[in-house]
Amino acid sequence: MSVPENLRYSKSHEWVRIDGDTATVGITDHAQEELGDVALIQLPEVGRILLADGAFGEIESIKAVSELYSPVGGEVVAINEALEEAPETVNNDPYGDGWLIKLKVASPADADVLLDAAGYNALLEES
Repeated sequence: MSVPENLRYSKSHEWVRIDGDTATVGITDHAQEELGDVALIQLPEVGRILLADGAFGEIESIKAVSELYSPVGGEVVAINEALEEAPETVNNDPYGDGWLIKLKVASPADADVLLDAAGYNALLEES
């Protein structure tokens, strides 16, 4: 299972990559494995303001429906529209083409409370 070093992770299995004031958010490789084949993803509208740890959508698979939570707060500036036609991209490339949303970060300090790769691996070992 892949846990890239350059990302930060939430305990609810979302990842975030911050580049300047833009945060790209997706679900982890572990999360997509647990879900199984992703069939549908409901994402927020561009312009919506999200709070750190706030729900922003749902992901449905053959096994379950799960809430999606934003690791950081900010304004949604883009959604991955390609997932509407090809939600399985989240299974195939969770850290690349399977990204979910991009935010204009309200407070970069939100990322400071997230797990680094070592912390996320430790969380996975506990479960």
